[in-house]
Amino acid sequence: MAKKDDEAAVRDKIAELPAFGDVAARLHELILETAPELTPRLWYGMPGYARARSSPVICFFRVDDDQYVTFGLTEKANLAPDEGAADKLMGSAWFLTELDGPTEARLADIVRRAVG
Repeated sequence: MAKKDDEAAVRDKIAELPAFGDVAARLHELILETAPELTPRLWYGMPGYARARSSPVICFFRVDDDQYVTFGLTEKANLAPDEGAADKLMGSAWFLTELDGPTEARLADIVRRAVG
């Protein structure tokens, strides 16, 4: 499957989502706007984004039981604790039900950091 076919498969999957299709479509756009070097493809049946078609997925999203959208990072992402955090935890997944300006800004920051 070519890169163009991979993107079409991701867009088709987003169009098929029973809930949160608008959130998924915007999240797809946001990821590609923030990190245009990432390549979309289906990963475990949901949208995933990697540096190249044959590279490991760095970030992904999925719709869970029509209740939440999960945005997540894989172990291949550039992971580090939040700067200034008192703990050593590294975030790897977030739930959302809608996108607004502050949420988009935070997600863009997460994607930028994940790509490194």
